[in-house]
Amino acid sequence: MKKTLIVGASNNPARYAYLVANKLVRKGYPIVNVGRKKGKVAGVEIEDMGDIHMDIDTITLYVGPQNQAVYYDYILQTKPKRVIFNPGTENEVFKQQLEASGIEAVEACTLVMLNTEQY
Repeated sequence: MKKTLIVGASNNPARYAYLVANKLVRKGYPIVNVGRKKGKVAGVEIEDMGDIHMDIDTITLYVGPQNQAVYYDYILQTKPKRVIFNPGTENEVFKQQLEASGIEAVEACTLVMLNTEQY
């Protein structure tokens, strides 16, 4: 299964990152939660971006483009196969950096992808 790192993880049930974390776990995907606030989502601790995970297939972004720059190096060092820019996180500059590094950059909604079996 595709191990997924959620950037912008939140333990607030009203946030899409929360919904995605729970849906991924329910479908059997292992997850890593990275965010600013401590807590747990879908039974998994929210961690800082300090540890580089080298076994990540997909990173799904829930951080707006104005706040993404601090994550650029972290995401690039993680070397995922793809990064999903969820609605409101689209960032052409970062998308080009990812693609130049051989990482697929997808503008899509992770929840829709999961619901339609396109994940």
